Amino acid sequence: MRALGVNTWVWTSPLTDAALERIAPRVAAWGFDLIELPVEEVGDWDPRRARNLLDGLGLAAGVVLVMKPGRELVATDAATRSATQDYLRGVADTAAAVGSPVAAGPAYASVGRTWRTSPGERAGMVAELAEALAPVTGYASEAGVLLAVEPLNRYETSVLNTVDQGLELIDALPDGQCALALDLYHMNIEERDVAAAVRRAAGRIGHVQVCANDRGTPGADHLDWSGILGALDESGYRGPLVIESFTADNASIATAASVWRPLAASQDAIAVDGLAFLRSLTRREGSP
Repeated sequence: MRALGVNTWVWTSPLTDAALERIAPRVAAWGFDLIELPVEEVGDWDPRRARNLLDGLGLAAGVVLVMKPGRELVATDAATRSATQDYLRGVADTAAAVGSPVAAGPAYASVGRTWRTSPGERAGMVAELAEALAPVTGYASEAGVLLAVEPLNRYETSVLNTVDQGLELIDALPDGQCALALDLYHMNIEERDVAAAVRRAAGRIGHVQVCANDRGTPGADHLDWSGILGALDESGYRGPLVIESFTADNASIATAASVWRPLAASQDAIAVDGLAFLRSLTRREGSP
């Protein structure tokens, strides 16, 4: 049966050691297989301490990167690019230390930064991004970590919005060092056929995040979950499905994610009800 996880952003931001020690036992008791840990700043939480905690609870770890304002790999100056590369290397080190085989996220530009580009400018931007990412993906690969780059919707970035754009980047990087991170929230906005887009990414999917179309509880929405899970199976993806949603209690993350209203009866309900739905669906569909 496919592993199921949840991101700590459902409850808190930024993650700390104390917050993880409070959240992780509950996540394990509910029956999750994995907990996803954001690295907003390297050092916010101790990966070795986290690994000991999660090992004791029988939880696997996932890691996601955060592109806050000032983290840029394209259309920026050399100093900013270098500092962003250093941050991404730190994320790879954190993932390796906590035991996560993948570090996922929009590793190209700060979330919310958008600008218009011509087709020719876009081609140049992809080449620029590949050049900036190559030393990072190589570093991560040597640490045993796969970098999975996540396309975001058009309102959050103008760099990578679709699976096909993400595949252009992966094709420009060394084989096996970069994959796609698929997020159903963004795909629901940008892909004309989500399942077909998943199939086009076959063999190059490194991570999958799930939520309802409004970023709420998986299953409380209009998404074709059976079709999407079937496409993931056909694509050969055997990794976890991780629920990603956000708390409105942190003003900066609520603003960044445009969380203006409650997304469920409670934050716990997003996790608990989402887990029950996904577990029943994967059993019914016979997903691995």
